[in-house]
Amino acid sequence: MSSIQLKNGCIFYYGNPAGYVKSEIATVDSIFESEELEDWIRQRKLIPKWTEGVFERLSMREGVHFNDEVLISLKSCRIWQLRTDVSPDRKFIGYEELKENFGELDKDNYKIVYDGEIETNELEEIYTKFNLDHPNGFIGHSLSISDVIELYDSTSSEFYYVDRFGFKEIDFKQKEQNQGMNMSI
Repeated sequence: MSSIQLKNGCIFYYGNPAGYVKSEIATVDSIFESEELEDWIRQRKLIPKWTEGVFERLSMREGVHFNDEVLISLKSCRIWQLRTDVSPDRKFIGYEELKENFGELDKDNYKIVYDGEIETNELEEIYTKFNLDHPNGFIGHSLSISDVIELYDSTSSEFYYVDRFGFKEIDFKQKEQNQGMNMSI
């Protein structure tokens, strides 16, 4: 992974929102002024403009901001895969086929094989990462059909089933067990 990246017009220097590009000009916070960053900017045929306070404006409390919009607010990621003791009939099948044959997904059939931060919220990028460049701490098999990707933060979670083609947003909750008490004499 490069120490300097350009995403959606925002320059990230070692993961920090350091500046932005607009009309051939790279406006970068002067606290990041270095030969490395200046070379990177010039290689892209941009004109560097070192300015104080850019980092603070870009890193407002809710996430990275650019042009009055939240540019990036990375969520944490969990990868769920079917447990080894689950029937093979439930593995590696499309979502509609699973629903038709077995009903809704049961979270109890899955285990977490990764829980951590990654540098994207894009499902296709996550899929590629967990197939080609497994992050540290990943203990599962390469991401495939029937796996579940969870993107979460302190307020919510979103779940996506890896389907035959693309991803299906799902409601992924544990089945509630009816534990009524029946007493007879």
